[in-house]
Amino acid sequence: MKVLREAMLTTMDNPLDPFENYPAWYAYDQASGYDSSGFLGRILASSNELSRAEKAQYVEDAIDEIVSNDVTGQYIKIMKTVEYED
Repeated sequence: MKVLREAMLTTMDNPLDPFENYPAWYAYDQASGYDSSGFLGRILASSNELSRAEKAQYVEDAIDEIVSNDVTGQYIKIMKTVEYED
């Protein structure tokens, strides 16, 4: 069993946790006009050739880029530790 920290992009005003209830979080995000998942997808450079840990790092790096360049201060990064098997 391996342990990995995974990051998600969300907004300051979204009261829902995408790790706990992604469909409801996504519905709120879309209804608010953010499309955070789509925004992250446009920034993210990834490949199916990468390990899960490498993909998680690429996602976190992309989220860090979004958050650091967000002049509105709307976007935030949240983290969760997950266990998985290769």
